[in-house]
Formats: sequence, C-alpha cells, structure tokens
Amino acid sequence: MKFNDWPSAVPVEIGEDTLWRMEVYRLRLFAADLAWPDVTKLIQDKRTIGLADQLYRSAGAVSSDIAEGHSRRSGKDQARYYEYALGSAREGRNWHYQSRHVLSERVTSHRIRLWTHIIRLLLTIIPAERGFKLQEEPSEYRVAEIDIEDLLGDIPMST
Repeated sequence: MKFNDWPSAVPVEIGEDTLWRMEVYRLRLFAADLAWPDVTKLIQDKRTIGLADQLYRSAGAVSSDIAEGHSRRSGKDQARYYEYALGSAREGRNWHYQSRHVLSERVTSHRIRLWTHIIRLLLTIIPAERGFKLQEEPSEYRVAEIDIEDLLGDIPMST
C-alpha cells in the first residue's frame, strides 16, 4: 500500500473538508487504516488481545482529537485537543513498540517512525495554536531524520 494511492479510497466528504488540508490529520487517518491489519494480527495471539484494543483506540483517537480540535474556535481550545492527540500518538507509538514480538520488525519500525513524525508535527502545531511553548522539556529524537516520502512509499503490512 502507498500513501499516494490511499486518498482515492477516502470518501469525498472527508477529502473536501478543510480538515483534510492538515497533513497531520491525513497521516493519522491513514495510520489508523494501517493499524487495522496490525490489530487483526495481534488479536490472534491471546497474549496481545488487550494490546490490540489499546493500539486501535489510540490510533483512532489521534485523528478524532485533531478533528475535534480543528472545529474549535479559539487557538487555545484547538491546542487542548491537539495535546490530547499528542498523548494518544505517544501512547500508540508505545503500543506499537510493545507489539514488536508479534508484528514483524519491518512493520513495527515503520509504524514507530510514522508515529514519531506525527508527534513532531503536533509538537509544532500546539505551541503555534496556544500562543506559547509547551511546558515539557524539549526532546531530541535520536533517530535518523525521517524521510516522509520513504515512509509513505512502500508500506509494510502485517500478514
């Protein structure tokens, strides 16, 4: 699956909404679709049924929180929902890391890098909407720079 092919499967009502212009929303909606086969594989192992549930909830929560925040009038209200999305994104990355024992290394690595890219986008959006910096200490991600084109090209899938 490739990200560039995916928008044609999205209903026109979603694609024509102003929300669609937000890269972070599009990426999270796409990532939630990617989570479906991952969760399907995780749920087959009794040890990871709870993990599958948590992963799918966090994957869906991010795009939902972004959608709700986008609909708020003030930047501070928007930022609050984007902060919820940030928390869910970090939670989702954590769940994908924990799923590494069932999902392949390639799938897990891809999902963690995608989550990290989304986290970075949210960490840029939130202060801009809020009007001041977040109170958390800045964090340097010590991973190689994420090439978004590479990340959205040949997507590994759970089988």
